[in-house]
Amino acid sequence: MNPKDSYEKISAHSKEMTHLGSAMAILNWDQRTQIPRSGHASRAQVLATMAGMIHKMATDPRVGEWLSILENSHVCRDPLAIEAVNVREWRRSFDRATKIPQELAVEIARAAAEGQSVWEKARPENDWKLFEPYLERIVGLKREEAQALGFENEPYDALLDAYERAETARNLEPVFKRLTEALVALLQRIISSGRQPDPCLKHLYFPIAEQEAFAVSVAKRIGYDMEAGRLDVSAHPFTTGIAPGDVRITTRYSENYFNEAFFGVIHETGHALYHQGLPLDHWGTPFCRPISLGINESQSRMWENLVARSKEFWRCFYPEAQARFKELGAVDEQDFYFSINNVRPSLIRVEADEVTYNIHILLRFELEVLLIRGDLDVRDLPDAWNSKMQAYLGVTPPDFSQGSMQDVHWSSGSIGYFPTYTLGNLYSAQFFAQAEKDLGDLRLQIERGEFAPLLDWLRRKIHNQGTRYLPRDLVKTVTGEDLDSQFLIDYLERKYSELYAL
Repeated sequence: MNPKDSYEKISAHSKEMTHLGSAMAILNWDQRTQIPRSGHASRAQVLATMAGMIHKMATDPRVGEWLSILENSHVCRDPLAIEAVNVREWRRSFDRATKIPQELAVEIARAAAEGQSVWEKARPENDWKLFEPYLERIVGLKREEAQALGFENEPYDALLDAYERAETARNLEPVFKRLTEALVALLQRIISSGRQPDPCLKHLYFPIAEQEAFAVSVAKRIGYDMEAGRLDVSAHPFTTGIAPGDVRITTRYSENYFNEAFFGVIHETGHALYHQGLPLDHWGTPFCRPISLGINESQSRMWENLVARSKEFWRCFYPEAQARFKELGAVDEQDFYFSINNVRPSLIRVEADEVTYNIHILLRFELEVLLIRGDLDVRDLPDAWNSKMQAYLGVTPPDFSQGSMQDVHWSSGSIGYFPTYTLGNLYSAQFFAQAEKDLGDLRLQIERGEFAPLLDWLRRKIHNQGTRYLPRDLVKTVTGEDLDSQFLIDYLERKYSELYAL
């Protein structure tokens, strides 16, 4: 078979797998937003069956044959050409899939579907004993997966690589250590300042219907195409890119806490903008995918934090917020800005401020490494969690739901995912600094509600590049520099030194 025919065959095969993946994405979305409680058990079986079908296709020996022909042809002469990028990504997926036995892939999918549905019941009931055996099963299967995939130094690396290409625990540890040391020092200075927002702002009332209307209005202004997406409610906010023209986001609401839903929507909008900005004419092939969760997270973090938590953003949107939420009528804009950026050690990651957020991630990263290495048993996880929370943030969770059961990730088998959040914060600060250089007075544009220049820049530099560059290569291509935590450190120092008069 010649290279042209091989490329056509593997492309068609890839698109069929992508169609099945879209169907699974719909089923997963439904399970997290709409499904009746009694439907979870059968849904887990359906998802396991479909995972088995996809795994069978992913390990089809013909894929290896097509790749061998393509890798030794002119198609791969230019490694950054779209066809060569697709071949590189198909090879990676094929090699990973063929190392995992189909029975293991099916069991992981089943355990994840069951674990997540049990977590959704156990967390609000604070029932660790209900959830513990399901998590034990998941961790055991992920250890098996790591061994099947293979690794050079740390079993955790095999799982991390699924989310952040070419990263290892050894590479991340010094980056995270430098960042954490700077953040802990900044946190201590903030606490010592004695400054705090007006406590009465914690008790304001934000009607859910108005929260939704406001969040959707802002998301559309930023650039989210609601004709190609929708907003729903879920236990844990998420984005799912199902297919061209269908990128969905979710959030959760609290009538007395503005930040949770609003910044959740803007965060997920950042993800959705990335999915809507991918090279959709190549959908069904690897080129039309985010290159990594860290880069994907950089887009959500940029819009949530560097844009929507800025004082310039609220100079633009605060009048509308006051019109929608009557109790904000008597609240000064600067006081509101201070309140949404208040820094304090807290229990819940998704409610954490910019300064303490990455400390929450470091804790989870360290625990994940120990779990997969086998140095920490699931039954001991709550105590280990509480000990690290006290050591790093000076707070101890009063129960499991605010401690080791607060995140959905482990229940769904997403071990290795958490470091991508901090990487996303690091990437976002470095990308934003470059955008400011390229676009002129970006802050003034935000104040005027002019978001198209930034979105267009992101589309050209990041979204439309698909999987052409590996994550750190993309950072170097866009900014001219290697990944450097100093960009994030400098941004946080500037913002919070001004806010807390340090």
